[in-house]
Amino acid sequence: MENIQHENTIFAEPIFYIGPPAGGWPITNSLLTSWVAVFVIVLLSVIVRKKMRNIPSRLQHFFELIYDGGMDMADQITGSRKTTKKVFPLAISVFFFVLVNNWLGILPLGGFGIVTHSAEGNFFVPFLRSGTADINTTLMLAVIGVIGSNIFGIMAIGVWKMFNKYVNLKALGAIPGKVRRDPAILMVAPITFFVSILELVGEFAKVASLSFRLFGNIFAGEVLLASMAALLAYGLPIPFLFLEVFVGVIQAFIFAVLILVYFTIAAQDHEAHETS
Repeated sequence: MENIQHENTIFAEPIFYIGPPAGGWPITNSLLTSWVAVFVIVLLSVIVRKKMRNIPSRLQHFFELIYDGGMDMADQITGSRKTTKKVFPLAISVFFFVLVNNWLGILPLGGFGIVTHSAEGNFFVPFLRSGTADINTTLMLAVIGVIGSNIFGIMAIGVWKMFNKYVNLKALGAIPGKVRRDPAILMVAPITFFVSILELVGEFAKVASLSFRLFGNIFAGEVLLASMAALLAYGLPIPFLFLEVFVGVIQAFIFAVLILVYFTIAAQDHEAHETS
């Protein structure tokens, strides 16, 4: 009988290749799960849209509660219903994508997969692995969120003001005109310029924070469930399974809220606040 091993790898595992395996495009289990998540979301959206009635059904009422509650919560973050209407569609889409991905990764479907053969032995590769347990997925979500927030900021306050958030040339340019009246500007302006550079560094820190937080929590959850199942397959993993369902909701919620926060901060005109 074959000795088949199953390991929780930090990288996503290829299921099949488009083209020759040596130089083709690998389709990993996390990518497959992300496709399934998109399909589930689109299918659910179509079903809800077709069942829209003046007298809502239970399904429609459930999603209306989510929508209304989400909009009210987003208003508290953005401080403006106008801004909320622009940003909320992206935030709620990210929420559902992350949530469905998180839950698909912990479904009890571990017996479905393929067996790969190599010099190290025979390894079982499951078909479904949460897309958010793959750093590539969380990294791209974070990049989309950060770049999108800056584009939104440019649309809201303009290119020049957005540029000066990160490279505050205006602070240095004010030195010649104000140095006679306020000599302290020789010290304040360079500090202001340096702080703006730190803002630019902070944008890269946002990408790392968003991606690694989500990846670390979801990957750790899958490893925890696998470890509990290895100790005792029946009964023991159930409490941890419910815990990971809850963690999946919390992580999706945190990611969506941070997207809202980043977009709101990017759209704020700090010069207007300083003037007022």
